[in-house]
Amino acid sequence: MIRYNPKSWFSLIFAAYSRQVFRKLFPLLIAIGFLTSAVCYVELHYLEQPVELSNVVHSLLGFVLSLFLVFRTNTAYDRWWEGRKQWGGLVNVSRTMATRVREFGSDDATTEFFQNHIAGFADALRDHLRPKHSGECALPDGASFAAAVHAPNAWAQAMERQAMKLLSSGAWTPQQHWLVSQNLERMVDILGACERILKTPIPYSYSMFMKKFIFLYVVTLPLGFVATFGWWSVPVVMLVFYILVSVELIAEEIEDPFGVDENDLPLDALCQTIRTNIEEILRRD
Repeated sequence: MIRYNPKSWFSLIFAAYSRQVFRKLFPLLIAIGFLTSAVCYVELHYLEQPVELSNVVHSLLGFVLSLFLVFRTNTAYDRWWEGRKQWGGLVNVSRTMATRVREFGSDDATTEFFQNHIAGFADALRDHLRPKHSGECALPDGASFAAAVHAPNAWAQAMERQAMKLLSSGAWTPQQHWLVSQNLERMVDILGACERILKTPIPYSYSMFMKKFIFLYVVTLPLGFVATFGWWSVPVVMLVFYILVSVELIAEEIEDPFGVDENDLPLDALCQTIRTNIEEILRRD
């Protein structure tokens, strides 16, 4: 995730990220520029008068398109923010579980077990949410987990089994076991919420319609602009195209917050935060 100063206007206006978006759109901008140039050439050199179309239609369509883009970006940001809240909850519940394990007077073996497994669950969840960018998720030790397909579930199950052993041996009271189980339940809930975000993309029909709407809106702009702007229609149409498609690209990037794009959530840093915090808590005298 990009960290920046929101009060620094100069750095934001000339940010490197804007240049990356421009490079990504450059081929399409050139194509739109050629299309607009062709329309200008035909209308200004082969027609007695340029085609004069009312701008009212494009104004109305532009208003409708702006409403769609606002809804699109808000929906994408809502998915990004929901992912951040879930991972913030994972950080909190990991600290709570580590604190409880430490204060229950557990022995060194139990402390080390939960230290490894709480951090292991976070790492496995991160890799589970990045199937295209990560290798196989690490699994907890034990023959019973060797063939596990869902790694985060395996880590959660291993911790629940350990908690049951401590309850059966009398090392933990039923109340202490219940408190730890509540944290495990919360961790599994976070897992499910993140999977819901990952596996439920924006509906296909909506995404397809948005792209078609932007395309048709832009390719018809030269017909209404040539009579007013002449050859200046070329940069004007290219600018409108750049603005509209940039907003759509931003929405596409943040609607999947668990990837490795520059605006995605810093899952590596969050996993390291969890590991550092629980190590500090469980090693405290």
